[in-house]
Amino acid sequence: MTLRDDERHLYLQVMDRIKAGIEDGTYTEEEKLPSEYSLSKQLGVSRATLREALRMLEEDQIVTRRHGVGTFVNAQPLFQAGIEELSSVTHMIKQSGKKPGTQYISTEVVDATVQEQHDFGKHDLESVTTIERIRTADDIPVVFCIDKAPAPYLSLAKLREKASIFSTIEAASDKQIAYAITDIEPFTYHERIYNILQCTPEDPLLLLKQMHYTSEDEAVLYSMNYFRADMFRFQVVRRRI
Repeated sequence: MTLRDDERHLYLQVMDRIKAGIEDGTYTEEEKLPSEYSLSKQLGVSRATLREALRMLEEDQIVTRRHGVGTFVNAQPLFQAGIEELSSVTHMIKQSGKKPGTQYISTEVVDATVQEQHDFGKHDLESVTTIERIRTADDIPVVFCIDKAPAPYLSLAKLREKASIFSTIEAASDKQIAYAITDIEPFTYHERIYNILQCTPEDPLLLLKQMHYTSEDEAVLYSMNYFRADMFRFQVVRRRI
């Protein structure tokens, strides 16, 4: 099918052609695309149409345009998932063909704060288990995780047996984690976290804050996950109502 055979706007067709070129290796990640003149000739469209397509591709973080230099193909994330899916980091890494790993930084039981009592809906909550971990893919740090749960639900002894946090909580509570409510927030430079993930100050991170609930709507696990944005991409399926 040629561009002219497709009834969609030309710039949308051009976007698809460039994306296909990136996927099949015609355009290489972190390399410059042909000039606007050459690319518009190759695709048989005007430079105005091409520029609109490139603008949209830049909004989607597929390319980066550098004034006076050219348009470069961005490195694509290794790990992708729907944000509406409650997938573990381990599962996402395995799906990409990488070897998942975990490095524990700290595990401790501390007195619950008033805010934590409120967040977990347990005003008599006395203590909280807090865990800091680095998740790796082929030994490369990709996610920094801070997890908190009521101490009776998250035993340090069980974690030392290399049980997952989900399975440890579900065994202790005799309930299944059914869903999570997630907040995605902008995250500015933090020296400790950036050092842990071996990032430079220019590298963006995605911060996902999640409270996990059982099918009875009981809050049992709060997580703050700092994802390397060059490695991860999350999609959202929005349905018309």
